[in-house]
Amino acid sequence: MSDTPEQPRNSSELSPAQRLEAPNTRLIDASIATINDMETLRACIAYENQHQQRVPILRQLEKRANELCSQKDNE
Repeated sequence: MSDTPEQPRNSSELSPAQRLEAPNTRLIDASIATINDMETLRACIAYENQHQQRVPILRQLEKRANELCSQKDNE
């Protein structure tokens, strides 16, 4: 057993802060890529708008929204 706190098993359990305040851009990119529902995506967009307002991150979130919409249309 380790003394480290248990990490969330499902990526949807990550908060917007955990997704978008990662220590490097690769982790942020991966975090955005694992968003699989619009509710989580909207929460991340709201968080980014309220806190950092980084245009590249907002563009990535917009791109992911478009991907999710396309997937939904293809179902």
